[in-house]
Amino acid sequence: MGSILQNYEAAKSVYAELGVDTDKAMERLDGVSLSVHCWQIDDLKGFENPDAVLSGGIAAFGGAPGKPESREQYIEQIDRALGLIPGRKKLALHAVYLDRPGDGDVPRNSLEPKHFKFWVDFAKYRNIGLDFNPTYFSHPKAEDGFTLSSANEEIRKFWVEHGICCREIGEYFGKELEQTCITNHWIPDGYKDYTVDKLSPRLRLKQSLDEIFARSIDPKYNIDSVESKLFGLGSESYVTGSHEFYSNYVACRKNCIICMDTGHFHPTEEVSAKLSSYLAFNQEILLHVSRPVRWDSDHVVMLDDETKAIMREIVYCNALDRVHVGLDFFDASINRIAATAIGARNAKKAMLLALLEPREKLVKYEHEGNFTGRLALFEELKSYPFGFVWDMYCEKHSVKTYNWFEDII
Repeated sequence: MGSILQNYEAAKSVYAELGVDTDKAMERLDGVSLSVHCWQIDDLKGFENPDAVLSGGIAAFGGAPGKPESREQYIEQIDRALGLIPGRKKLALHAVYLDRPGDGDVPRNSLEPKHFKFWVDFAKYRNIGLDFNPTYFSHPKAEDGFTLSSANEEIRKFWVEHGICCREIGEYFGKELEQTCITNHWIPDGYKDYTVDKLSPRLRLKQSLDEIFARSIDPKYNIDSVESKLFGLGSESYVTGSHEFYSNYVACRKNCIICMDTGHFHPTEEVSAKLSSYLAFNQEILLHVSRPVRWDSDHVVMLDDETKAIMREIVYCNALDRVHVGLDFFDASINRIAATAIGARNAKKAMLLALLEPREKLVKYEHEGNFTGRLALFEELKSYPFGFVWDMYCEKHSVKTYNWFEDII
């Protein structure tokens, strides 16, 4: 602790010369709850059928040892990963992570809050919140690549009922934990090759979403989001739930928000550049932070330029309360506990970096047309002792700072 405190005091003094209060920056970071996804730990297998083969464009590549072989091992590993992440956090669940004591097989359109009571007890023990995700894939009724936009009325109805069940579970989480649950809806629907009728599936998706969201739920307990994708395995040519479709849908509805996954866009697009367009209309946003590599979207989050730019935009727009940040990646080629912690710690680091920047000074340069000063200050900040502030933040939360991964890898 001695060296961490000494280093921190030096960094505090350096930042103070820029008018930045490092104590206040850490305090503001403490007000942000990062949503950590549960599926990195077991490659999104879940508890419904651990032997099931992923489908719907979902795939986890690699064979790193240590994958949990039982629910008990899974819980031990997710608990260990959460313990490596400083500050407030939530755990994002998928519907396939249900608990079903005495119920046997539970159809996805019959899920109830009781099937997730175990997770509520876990969250209370950990003092964290819960987010939720319906699982519209890896299921016999999704084998043809269509769910909520299916032309088969029986299949469409099944998935509508699943979505309704999941909203009720999200509401249950919010009431029990007194933290808003965000229930995020992503579907794999689309065509692999040339598509003639692009409108009909989108009209059916619009109808399905209207049916799912028909019952009003107090946003104090549950907020729904809809997540787009540019393309995926099996939907390379056409995705029903595109970014444009969902952007228009949420603009016309008051009971759901847009979800943007940082890996779901064209490689030349940057989500950081899109945020202010939604915030200008006072919209709330859910972000799934991942790292794209060429066409693949689900790599472990790094402290890279785009992650830093995203967090800077949120902070500079004073939108920490309107942009909900979660993680979404799964890599089976590396240690799964470490991957969860690496991605989460990097997201938190990027937030802290943004909070340590002298926004008022930078804005002043910009408004005065002093673009030289703006660029010079941005570049100088890159060598400021941010790491010492991060070390103190970890110390405050009793989270290991140095070589935290050595006991895992």
